[in-house]
Amino acid sequence: MGALFDQLVEVLRLDLVLQLALATLLGGAIGLERELSGKPAGLRTNILICMGSVIFTQLSFTMATGTADPTRVAAQIVTGVGFIGAGTILHARGTVVGLTSAATIWVVAGIGVALGAGHYLEAVGSTVFVLVVLQGMRWVEGLIERRSTVTR
Repeated sequence: MGALFDQLVEVLRLDLVLQLALATLLGGAIGLERELSGKPAGLRTNILICMGSVIFTQLSFTMATGTADPTRVAAQIVTGVGFIGAGTILHARGTVVGLTSAATIWVVAGIGVALGAGHYLEAVGSTVFVLVVLQGMRWVEGLIERRSTVTR
């Protein structure tokens, strides 16, 4: 029975289905936070970046044969997603906006790579930390802003 299950998992690529489902869940959690905050890179963007990173990471392991280095694809994910993130950064009226969105896109891609490489605990833990930073730092920034306006 165990051998049949293992063969079924391999044939149907259930490991990839699990990774994509987790990418949807984890990227979606971060994307939902961004969406509710009214940021440009929201739910769909973060889910798709996380899923794409999973797919490319899995493909790199599948296609790497012999002496090929599967980590080269992960390095290219970092570069490509950095380019997408750069598109979210705007400079207007002497201020720069979108840096947190760019950083969020970048870290969501990292979460997708972790999932694609089978590091589930690291991906879930990273997601929790990202959400804590996004929510917790908003509170800290508000506290600092109130404090700085009081002393002026």
